[in-house]
Amino acid sequence: MKKPDIPLNEKKRLETLRSLDVLDTEAEERFDRLTRIAKRMFRVPIALVSLVDENRQWFKSCVGLSASETSREISFCGHAILDNDVFIVPNTTEDPRFADNPLVLNEPNIHFYAGCPLVVHGYRLGTLCIIDKIPRNFDNEDIEALKDLASMVERELAAVQLATLDELTGISNRRGFLALAQSSLNFSVRNKFPVTLVYLDLDHFKSINDNFGHSEGDSVLVAFADLIKSTFRDSDLFARLGGDEFVLLLNSASKKQAEQTIEKFRLSLKTYNQERKCAYNVSFSYGVVEFTHKKHATIEELLADGDMLMYELKKSKR
Repeated sequence: MKKPDIPLNEKKRLETLRSLDVLDTEAEERFDRLTRIAKRMFRVPIALVSLVDENRQWFKSCVGLSASETSREISFCGHAILDNDVFIVPNTTEDPRFADNPLVLNEPNIHFYAGCPLVVHGYRLGTLCIIDKIPRNFDNEDIEALKDLASMVERELAAVQLATLDELTGISNRRGFLALAQSSLNFSVRNKFPVTLVYLDLDHFKSINDNFGHSEGDSVLVAFADLIKSTFRDSDLFARLGGDEFVLLLNSASKKQAEQTIEKFRLSLKTYNQERKCAYNVSFSYGVVEFTHKKHATIEELLADGDMLMYELKKSKR
């Protein structure tokens, strides 16, 4: 077995990793969502967001393993962070660096490994990696797909230090959404699956603030965000853009499928209104636009189309 070498910039790398203040923190849905996507996309039993500390690799997100960390000396990710390229071991039993590795000989019986380095502030801090119990090939399309997902993990790690969450609702704010959504669009183009944006705007929100107070308005925004989180899928992106405006980016969903999900969300909101028995009902207007690569070069262009469609619907209600 070959132990991984130590990077030349190890001191600065560790300083950067620790500055994120992410080690030994609780699991977070935004990372777990990406490992679930990787597991499903590549049809592997294990997918990890792994951060390589001084003496260990620690899993910020782990699907398919019960352990939360392992020794750096026997880690595959310790090798993966030594270069910028995706690190691939098609068959560990035929590779002298890993054939007698305890992780190969015993659980989890790694027979295939592919790890894309996670680069934050110029330093390779860990990997997004996938693991299989049988040997397999990994072609250029697979490599590019793994890179796309890894870039989304990188953005999430960088977001730990950025103000990308809306303080009131706990979901992404505009900055956080734009960063993640652009990666989703790139991923969609590369892997040829549909993505649909839904732009939401609460109706008569100003009158709620004016008649019942801003504290009541805040409670409506929090409840609306909570309903979004409980209605839509783990793989979807959602954010509060500001004020009473929200946005959803539905991955692997056509416009028709998005309309069906919006109807489900509307029913959830109706139940919320009935249970509260308040003097007003919470409602919303929305615009739905399916992403078209030739028409929408950026997420901002897709967002602008959704905003325009939402505004047309809102005008028709007046």
